[in-house]
Amino acid sequence: MPAPAHPRPTACLVLADGSIFYGTGFGATGETVAELCFNTAMTGYQEIMTDPSYAGQIVTFTFPHIGNVGTNPEDDETGDPVAAGMVVKWMPTDPSSWRNVQPLSNWLAARGRIAIGGIDTRRLTRAIRQQGAPHAALAHDPEGNFDVEALVARARGFAGLEGMDLAKDVTCAQSYRWNEMRWAWPKGHAEQTQAKHKVVAVDYGAKRNILRCLASAGCEVTVLPATATYEDIMAHQPDGVFLSNGPGDPAATGAYAVPMIRDVLDKTDLPVFGICLGHQMLALALGAQTTKMSHGHHGANHPVKDRDTGKVEITSMNHGFAVDAQTLPEGVIETHVSLFDGSNCGIRVDGRPVWSVQHHPEASPGPQDSYYLFERFAEAMAARVPA
Repeated sequence: MPAPAHPRPTACLVLADGSIFYGTGFGATGETVAELCFNTAMTGYQEIMTDPSYAGQIVTFTFPHIGNVGTNPEDDETGDPVAAGMVVKWMPTDPSSWRNVQPLSNWLAARGRIAIGGIDTRRLTRAIRQQGAPHAALAHDPEGNFDVEALVARARGFAGLEGMDLAKDVTCAQSYRWNEMRWAWPKGHAEQTQAKHKVVAVDYGAKRNILRCLASAGCEVTVLPATATYEDIMAHQPDGVFLSNGPGDPAATGAYAVPMIRDVLDKTDLPVFGICLGHQMLALALGAQTTKMSHGHHGANHPVKDRDTGKVEITSMNHGFAVDAQTLPEGVIETHVSLFDGSNCGIRVDGRPVWSVQHHPEASPGPQDSYYLFERFAEAMAARVPA
């Protein structure tokens, strides 16, 4: 008998250097172009795809079992996926979790996100590590028809994330209140009804679980758009200001965010707490600089050392830019460093309740190594405003 015909590839991943990876498509059909990164987390693929910090990026998952627990609305970090696409080694199997509402492929298709399976993700990850995060085009066509030259041209034509302000694309359109707390068995997400502190959270691409952690720490949270001014913030008479995570080049977002943060620092004594892009925004406002990393930090196994205590925390990270510690001005102290590469992961202002971290303390690998940061924020507000 003749050998069975090899199935025709239905998806194609093309890098700007001309490298081509064929595989099996799932999710939506069509084409997309973005920066290609990899994430080493073993869990949380739905949270990763809906993390606004991944805007402008296609995510390669190094862990092969992606999609095996399906998807459900409780695990969304924002309304819809923000990452441009997904690359996996093995095609998703049928969901095997009691929490599943929709299989991953259907969930992606309904939300217009392209995915490719059957890829040698180890080879792809090595290429990203060695050469830096490449620009890539991803196409899914059930008929297997690909114009590879056009895809290469699209990848090479991608402008890249440097100089790109993506916070404006993922921020909220208008202000809103948030009172949902962290998930807890068996009730799920309870509401914060006894808040002690009023917090304004500036949304550069905020994850829902960060807002839940603020609510669980006793905060009444009002979320404002990324373009909020000093006057917008002070109109809510907050006890503290939170600067959220988000995507893109911090220097580009800083064009409008930094003046507001400087006003808060110069005109008030409010506690200020920043995470991820919010950390970078605070550093810029204090006079430091940021740089583009080769391939960034993306995963849930990143060891970070607290230089004040010597404690090492296992953290979740997602950033392609970093604060240059060599540019921190006098009076701004480096508090956390990555034990992978020594890059900056936290700062504080000497003598003031103003600090920020690069990692995502709400994501809780470890399992809850960094939750204390939200409690510290609440304590700073309590110290300023007597109960």
